[in-house]
Amino acid sequence: MIHKITVVGLALTVFACGADKKEAAQLNKIDSITIKEVTGIANVEPLQRILTLTPETNGIIKKINIEINQKVQKGDILFVLDNETELAQLHQSESKLATQLSVIEKNKAALKTAETNLSNAKTNISRSKNLFESNAITKKQWEDEQLNFETKNLQAASAQADLQQAQKRLAELKSDVEYYQTILSKKTIKAPLNGTILSVDTKLGSNVATSTALSDFAPDGPVMAITEIDELFADKIKVGQPAYVRAQGDSIVLARGKVILAAPYLRKKSLFSDKADNLEDRRVREVRVQLDSTETLLIGSRVECIIELK
Repeated sequence: MIHKITVVGLALTVFACGADKKEAAQLNKIDSITIKEVTGIANVEPLQRILTLTPETNGIIKKINIEINQKVQKGDILFVLDNETELAQLHQSESKLATQLSVIEKNKAALKTAETNLSNAKTNISRSKNLFESNAITKKQWEDEQLNFETKNLQAASAQADLQQAQKRLAELKSDVEYYQTILSKKTIKAPLNGTILSVDTKLGSNVATSTALSDFAPDGPVMAITEIDELFADKIKVGQPAYVRAQGDSIVLARGKVILAAPYLRKKSLFSDKADNLEDRRVREVRVQLDSTETLLIGSRVECIIELK
């Protein structure tokens, strides 16, 4: 009787173990079926990100040459700060430069004259030497020619030194002009790339500093969806995986693309938290998906990003 019970118990145990393995296999099969894609909330941004334009120096807004949604080209002047002082400094330095150029021209003319006189003095002293040796001129005349030659030689050397000094001063004045041009250029805010003005966050007469945001700017080119994937699925994301985006709660595909970046680390979930105290205690991996078509998407749109795990 005891043996019979043991056998039955053993049979039940074997049956139970078999059932557990079967159930585990079924769960694994379900997991492999369900985790074919991962969804995250994403923001749509330019591939080169939205740029916040700020001035390089403090000042007062003098001109605003742009409007919201305006297309601009690289180098277009967007804002101008008060620049009267800088303009005056530049004009003064340019005036000094022009004056120095005139001085150099005079120095060159003086040097040419001095070199001509020296050449004539060389000819005269050579002729006077022969005349003196043949007693055709007096010793005083010979000495006068020697003195004249030495004088002309010193005059040529002095003219050469004056020209070199003037050229050195010219280089200094050119540096001054370049310096004031740089200072003046900082009073002008230009478009860093071809793109679109998303916002104008200042007004005429505003006092701004280097930390003041003047405008948000979207560079032309491809756009991407930036999303965060929960740590449970973070290791499944690979560069090159296909993905698509859709409006939240909708099934219509707005654009397709592929993963171009998967962050090499996990961080606190924060990208899509509207409040500082509304952060979940989860780790996430930032993922960027470059989109092929953006006709139906606005920069800054919040969408669902579905990454296909293939």
